[in-house]
Amino acid sequence: MKQNNSTALSVNLNKIALLRNSRPGNFPNVVAHGETCIKAGADGLTVHPRPDQRHIRPHDVYELSELVRSYPAIEFNIEGNPYAESMGDFPGFIKLVQDVRPHQCTLVPDSNDQLTSDHGFDLKIAGEKLRPLIQQLRDIGVRVSLFMDPDIEQISLAKEIGADRIELYTGPFAEHFKSQSDFFKKLFARYHGAAAHAQAIGIGLNAGHDLNLDNLGHFRQVPSLLEVSIGHALTVDAIAMGLVPAVQAYKKLCIE
Repeated sequence: MKQNNSTALSVNLNKIALLRNSRPGNFPNVVAHGETCIKAGADGLTVHPRPDQRHIRPHDVYELSELVRSYPAIEFNIEGNPYAESMGDFPGFIKLVQDVRPHQCTLVPDSNDQLTSDHGFDLKIAGEKLRPLIQQLRDIGVRVSLFMDPDIEQISLAKEIGADRIELYTGPFAEHFKSQSDFFKKLFARYHGAAAHAQAIGIGLNAGHDLNLDNLGHFRQVPSLLEVSIGHALTVDAIAMGLVPAVQAYKKLCIE
């Protein structure tokens, strides 16, 4: 398993799409911005399509897949609610994944009307329903990651039902990072322990949600962090810094 001296940076393009969708037309161009991120040093691109198409739309998924094929070293990650069904011209989440066959699919316990992802799976409840779906995706060559809280028992269950990786939900870490309180230290110890457990049982480790230039370096102290997916903070930083310098700044934190 890849060691912690380097972590892949996957740039989430949702907020670029959200800005585009605020006006008619195709400005800013999501695919063009994705290519800019790749050329600036990103290791992958992430999208989170939702049935309401508030940001990423199905055509973005297909077009970005074509873009990534032109860059063999770059990975495409599609994340979302595995049970999101077709709605209007949204074909359904699993249909999108089956059509595109990305390098990785990150399954997230979202509801259709959820503002953003804010918790991991409870696999004591969801595990057996997810198991055949995970196998179905793996059978077509897609690596499967599950969005999870830093809970050792739950991570063991992710391994048992066939997931290749987990993505630790880092929202609570980010929320309490600036406090550096005893509570934060105990919380980070949970993340560190969860990462060490993932390493010990042989399941890959990703992370994402509210990671930024201030807290990413600290989070990278967890063992064997393979990939971080960052969108909102990177897009906000790009307003002040420019997109290329923002990607480069995050990439630097991922390889130091």
